Amino acid sequence: MKTLLKWVLRILLMLVLAAVVVGIWKREEIQRLVAVNSLFAEDKIVHNFSHMNEAFKTVDLPRGKGPTSELGYGTGFDLPEGTDTWIEDRSVTSLLVMQGGQIRFEEYYLGTTAEDRRISWSVAKSYLSALFGILLAEGSIDSLDDPVVKYAPKLEGSAYEGVTIRNVLNMASGVTFDEDYLDYNSDINRMGRVVALGGELDNFAASLQDSFTAPGETWQYVSIDTHVVGMVVRGATGRSVAELLSEKILQPLGLEHDGYYVTDGAGVAFVLGGLNFTTRDYARFGQLILQNGTYDGQQLVPADWIAESVWPSAPTASGKIGYGYQWWIPVGAHEGEFLARGVYGQYIYFDQPRDMLIVATGADRRFRDPGVNDANIEMFRKIAQSL
Repeated sequence: MKTLLKWVLRILLMLVLAAVVVGIWKREEIQRLVAVNSLFAEDKIVHNFSHMNEAFKTVDLPRGKGPTSELGYGTGFDLPEGTDTWIEDRSVTSLLVMQGGQIRFEEYYLGTTAEDRRISWSVAKSYLSALFGILLAEGSIDSLDDPVVKYAPKLEGSAYEGVTIRNVLNMASGVTFDEDYLDYNSDINRMGRVVALGGELDNFAASLQDSFTAPGETWQYVSIDTHVVGMVVRGATGRSVAELLSEKILQPLGLEHDGYYVTDGAGVAFVLGGLNFTTRDYARFGQLILQNGTYDGQQLVPADWIAESVWPSAPTASGKIGYGYQWWIPVGAHEGEFLARGVYGQYIYFDQPRDMLIVATGADRRFRDPGVNDANIEMFRKIAQSL
């Protein structure tokens, strides 16, 4: 009996030691997985959205050594009636309104500050679109109608074989991908766990085998399409998106602070939603787009690319919100009205005829409720019309 007890105790001790070893070996992955699983918790979401580098691997986006471009302050104005209620209901964390290149309103909420580097979520897609336009003009990519496998051969044999660059820019790849953030087992959440656990998104994209329609037939928001755009960029240039974005857009903008990308385990930028900048630095990018690609006297992004990319060219349903090349066009939009948009309340809204833009960030856990996005756009329109 004593011998049996000794063996049982030895086995238990070995199991405990093994658990400790595995815990130390996999500590970073375990910490990231725990962080991801509580990323949107009510008591943590505001902090997490300004500290994504505590939960994920990242790569810096250097602002360079040039001077900071000043954002001047114009005459203030009173926000329209109902804005305070909207700010509270939508858990807005920052709101910045610019007109004529000057800040007309700037405020921070829920304990956040002007120095917080905030997660962009899908606003990052529009940054990638701007970079893509530069590379296309430079000749790194031959045509939007090239198949993506020409530049990303890893996708041969996947659902992306036969899909063109235009298709993925338009979110019209036809690739089956579940974007339900509220379903733990959805593709978008599985993808998030790949990033958290140090997996590779290139492999994830290449593993997708199913399509629900032919490429170019139907618009359906498929975030992994944007990762494929990133694969095309990397394959065409032999360089990382982070390097290219910093060199060709961020450094010429004269940002106040370095930014950073969330990355996967291979150090590949999470281009579909992993940018982190201050609100003012998002506004600097916004001003670049508002001015048709010109900033501080330099034509950084081709003006014709911006015009083409914010045109509702995707095959969306009639009467619904439009989509271009990684940009949104609201229902009933007038010419020069479009936006970049991310989950949980991230926006850069543009009204070119009024020479104004709005940057809004948030931690809105009810962002998927019916009518919320429409109500947000209507609030931006009210603010624009009150200037």
